[in-house]
Amino acid sequence: MKVTKSVVGQRSTTARLVAAIERRHLTVFARFDHTELAQQVGLELTPIEVIVFGNPRAGTPLMVRDPRVGIELPLRFLVWEDGESPALIGYHDPRDLADRYELDDQLVVLDTMAELLAAIAAEAAAPEEVVEPEA
Repeated sequence: MKVTKSVVGQRSTTARLVAAIERRHLTVFARFDHTELAQQVGLELTPIEVIVFGNPRAGTPLMVRDPRVGIELPLRFLVWEDGESPALIGYHDPRDLADRYELDDQLVVLDTMAELLAAIAAEAAAPEEVVEPEA
């Protein structure tokens, strides 16, 4: 799993991830707040959420090539707190899918997906830009 440390807490990081995903005109298909679900059954859990997102134009050709890859799609981020960092963002590198499925002819797509995930994670984890007032 690739992991990016965020400079803000889990809830803020999750909101920033969703905003970064939507800015790229990708679809957020689902969000799973594991902490909330744990609370519903009387258990405690540090903040953990999964964001499931993607673009059918990118994922569908992979599934046409090898339908088994559908278990891996859409893409997802995991955002959690570990007690040391404000939050962590985790995701699987899509290029690893080429090793498990018949996707050798889809390496450009997998590279693009990997770059996209890294860019979104970096954007969500980075400090806010400070805009200096004009003199």
